[in-house]
Amino acid sequence: MLRLLAIEFHKFKYNKPSRILTLIYFGLLTSIALIAIIKFDIGVIKFHLADMGIFNFPYIWHFNTYMASLFKFFLLLVIVSMISNEYSYKTLKQNLIDGLSKKEFILSKFYTVIALAGISTLFVFIVSLVLGFIYSDYNELTIITSDLEYLVGFFIKLVGFFSFGLFFGFLVKRSAFAVGAMFVWLILESIFKGFLFYVFRGSESSSESVNEVMRFLPFEAMSNLIKEPFSRLGAVRSVASSVGEQINKSYDVEFLNIIIVVAWTCIFIYGSYAMLKKRDL
Repeated sequence: MLRLLAIEFHKFKYNKPSRILTLIYFGLLTSIALIAIIKFDIGVIKFHLADMGIFNFPYIWHFNTYMASLFKFFLLLVIVSMISNEYSYKTLKQNLIDGLSKKEFILSKFYTVIALAGISTLFVFIVSLVLGFIYSDYNELTIITSDLEYLVGFFIKLVGFFSFGLFFGFLVKRSAFAVGAMFVWLILESIFKGFLFYVFRGSESSSESVNEVMRFLPFEAMSNLIKEPFSRLGAVRSVASSVGEQINKSYDVEFLNIIIVVAWTCIFIYGSYAMLKKRDL
């Protein structure tokens, strides 16, 4: 494993665009901290995001992993360009000539995906911990260590998303087309969701029926791992309550969603290997 990772990071070290995209990605993750300085003080209107409890333990684990997952597109570009460069610069063929098997080649890419997801998760953990200690009203150990499953969900979400990009990278061999293919898939999932709403129209539980079907599709499954955290805020719930609305929603990282994303990840990696195995390089 370490040998395969060393090969990949050696390639990464000499790929300037990938280094720049990675730096932008981690810079954006760090920028989550800038939310704390957002303040509006206009007459009687005083608005400070940090005072709304977004950096309170354990809510911060949910909020920061959700926000950080919005930036994963930058690392996706690194993943797909990594595959594109293998074909463009003939390094894939050279690696195989030098004795690397096709299975080892795929594993080297997958290990890189896991490493990038792991580093991202550790980075978000550290940033969240620092922000929590600075702004959180609750610093008891039991509270701090609550909801850490959001970090697990974040890691699995990144691994699944990057594996998806890996699959399309091998499928079309060009980074721009690979990203485009992923957007097309996302659009198709959205169209299919609209079709399901049409099919289940008139049903009392139409929304639940649609969600039960959609949760097994890759993008929807990844999205379900970490649901939006904003309606969980006390201030939002108070506003909803004042207008007679009740928010009844589960924000948990559900085990079934984890299993679905892991299953899709296995499909993407095996699919990548199957394509590489059949191709004449």
